[in-house]
Amino acid sequence: MTLKQKIYRHYLQQINDKIQQLQKVLDDLKESGSNETKSTAGDKHETALAMLQIEQANTRGQMKEAIVQKDALEKINPSIAPKIVVHGSLIKTNRGYLFLSIALGKAVIEGVHIIALSPQSPLGIKLMGLQEGDTAAINGNNYLIESIE
Repeated sequence: MTLKQKIYRHYLQQINDKIQQLQKVLDDLKESGSNETKSTAGDKHETALAMLQIEQANTRGQMKEAIVQKDALEKINPSIAPKIVVHGSLIKTNRGYLFLSIALGKAVIEGVHIIALSPQSPLGIKLMGLQEGDTAAINGNNYLIESIE
């Protein structure tokens, strides 16, 4: 398995774990809500129920965002190694490895530090379409592309 495939699997697992965690929170909130409906404590009951509903809506929003991220990540084929930077590229630069996928932050895989960033990020936009030997500059930092997977 290539480094790119390991990176891809790591971030996919991270998203799947997040979705499972959010589903558990939703299940717990649903259970709390059903327990709360059995109570008839007046204003306290109404406030607690409203808070649960707000929390459920927030968690559903996070779940929807995580599913969108997962869908975007699953569109990447980690076996393909194009000659130019495209969505799904693993880019080795003079400043480290960048995985152009979705904004998932930093990870260390096999001792290699990787940053997963979105193609819509300022750096992602500058990198798109470049090839080995090209540079992208942002915020006073130059990124020399050493290799693309």
